[in-house]
Amino acid sequence: MNIERHDFTSGTELAQALSAAIAGKLAAAIAERGQATLAVSGGTTPVRLFEVLSRQMIDWTAVTITLVDERFVPTTSERSNEKLVREHLLREHAGVARFVGLYNPTATVETAALAAASRIDALRRPFDVVVLGMGNDGHTASFFPGADRLDQAIDPTTRAIVLPIHAEGAGEKRLTLTLPLIVEANMLVLHIEGAAKLEVFEKALAGADEYEMPVRAVLNKARTPVEVYWSS
Repeated sequence: MNIERHDFTSGTELAQALSAAIAGKLAAAIAERGQATLAVSGGTTPVRLFEVLSRQMIDWTAVTITLVDERFVPTTSERSNEKLVREHLLREHAGVARFVGLYNPTATVETAALAAASRIDALRRPFDVVVLGMGNDGHTASFFPGADRLDQAIDPTTRAIVLPIHAEGAGEKRLTLTLPLIVEANMLVLHIEGAAKLEVFEKALAGADEYEMPVRAVLNKARTPVEVYWSS
């Protein structure tokens, strides 16, 4: 595992440092290629980061933002990651960025995954920045322990781009990017906060079973060092 730790005493301090690092990576990509791609995760942890990042002074018209994973719920739902991103990141300076979501109002999550895969496949890869979270069960993205397609989702050789996921611990059905898209990122961040998450992370480091704690698949297969941003 190739990991770089960045520890902070507060979530505010973390958000400021991480938003600056992300903005710097995106700006460098824009300077080099004229465009940049950022994939983010949902949940409550990244809200503060999103709001600080939205105020970074870069050319957001050249940035495409997408999601690492999504719940199969309408974008008006409070459980929607797209709604979270639109409210907290696609605002201020970042309001002019292009957004590519994963959800489609289709009859099944499987059909929605096919449509999302087509949209994601059209984006430039590797992504410049991917920001992951982690659950107390060791899941990241929608790689849940016991999920029906976990073996395919964390297979480094899979040709699938977006997969539908059903897992008892996930609540709703999910859509997720697969492992290859995540671990090939030019900058790969694991953003966690609090003592409980640090304990889960340390447990992940201490073991090897990727099916028990799927975050290990990311830590094991990342092309670049996984930059772990943690605050107490």
